[in-house]
Amino acid sequence: MRSDRRSLLCAGLVLSGTLAGRAVAQTAPPSASGALPPGLPQPIETIDLWPHGAPGMPATPPQEVTTERSSDRLITDRAVSGISIPRMAVFRPDRPNGAAVLICPGGGYRHVVVDKEGYEMGRWLSARGFTAFVLFYRLPGDGWAAGPSVSLSDAQRALRLIRHRSSEFAIDPERVAVMGFSAGGHLCADLATRFADTVYEAQDEADSLSAKPFCAAPIYPVISMVDGVAHPGSKELLLGSNPSQALVEAHSPDMNVPDDAPPFFLLHAEDDDVVPVENSLRLRASLKARGVAVETHLFEYGGHGFGLRRAIGKPVGIWPDLWLSWAKTKGFA
Repeated sequence: MRSDRRSLLCAGLVLSGTLAGRAVAQTAPPSASGALPPGLPQPIETIDLWPHGAPGMPATPPQEVTTERSSDRLITDRAVSGISIPRMAVFRPDRPNGAAVLICPGGGYRHVVVDKEGYEMGRWLSARGFTAFVLFYRLPGDGWAAGPSVSLSDAQRALRLIRHRSSEFAIDPERVAVMGFSAGGHLCADLATRFADTVYEAQDEADSLSAKPFCAAPIYPVISMVDGVAHPGSKELLLGSNPSQALVEAHSPDMNVPDDAPPFFLLHAEDDDVVPVENSLRLRASLKARGVAVETHLFEYGGHGFGLRRAIGKPVGIWPDLWLSWAKTKGFA
């Protein structure tokens, strides 16, 4: 069996774009109804990842809460925490080009930032023919049995489900990429280096498929869990307050690059004061050492968390087109 909810996301909305910081409990995926300018496309379907519910549920299940952080009624900036029903929100293009992108929004493993690093990128990609899947992944600090690998479990399952259901979306099952931002960039890199690791028990025929992405794009990513390089908040929520060296190494993608890793596209601003650029540089060095193809773009200015909206008018604003041009050279776009 598989659990699939195709519903208008508006049904689950209990938000107001005029009340920044207001937290609202909800069990359905958030939508932007009533909070966005008219005409912006919204995902109208979601896919639940786990046919019998997410495995390893904590004794006290987390309660999903969406917090609207924007004070501008025309721009939403929602963060979703307490995710207990991991899922993908789907952006279908009018004319599919046969390729799909799994998007892992950031949020420091504290929450999932669905607008700035999810839905906005989903719109950009779908407008260019890609089918985009925005991942609402479980968070490691919520007490799931999989511990630090719980988000990776969802990412692996998501990529396999996209392949399994590729005919429904006019997707070439081989051409499924992953893109992630900040802590979602860590999840992106984790998936692209640990795609062959067994982190959950097989559920159905979808789990016989590979979780290896066609290519990977960690954007201003958290990578290393080593003190002095790691983003402290992400590290603590992922590994706890006093992790062993073995745990640090197991969850630092730069220390786990296999010879058959997919091509990588790395992007970082050198003035990032939240996640040091050293994270991307360490991953690049490891990829090079393994002979894995990697394209790297560093910008002098840009800060952290620019996504699409905060890159406008800056040199770093060209980054999506750089990714698209690179993807074409790899036969993806």
